[in-house]
Amino acid sequence: MTNKMTQQRAINNKNKGAQSEQLACDYLQAKGLQLIQRNFSSRYGEIDLIMLDNSTVVFIEVRYRKNRNFGGAFASVTPTKQQRIIKTALYYQQQNSAPDAMRFDVIAIEGEKAKIEWIQNAFLGF
Repeated sequence: MTNKMTQQRAINNKNKGAQSEQLACDYLQAKGLQLIQRNFSSRYGEIDLIMLDNSTVVFIEVRYRKNRNFGGAFASVTPTKQQRIIKTALYYQQQNSAPDAMRFDVIAIEGEKAKIEWIQNAFLGF
């Protein structure tokens, strides 16, 4: 029984993550960004969304939290997570001859009403 509950919770979390990423993508496209790729993976990690903002490649981490307990969605992007995103972004740049200009944004989604906060230049890549 516990194993089934754990599996169901994992499925629900994965679905919530996919829904949050779609919500973030729609939000950013409405703001004028163009989607390049979703869920880019390398041996270093994964980037939820890669988008183009004019001539800047934007690497976006999407975080959902039900509430602000434990710091909320933005606080969950730890320095360790940031380093994995940076390494993955550099790998993407090498593989795709992407433009030199890049930045790292975070979309923080909180609460049942899915309040979206877009933090541009959330952390530095170097």
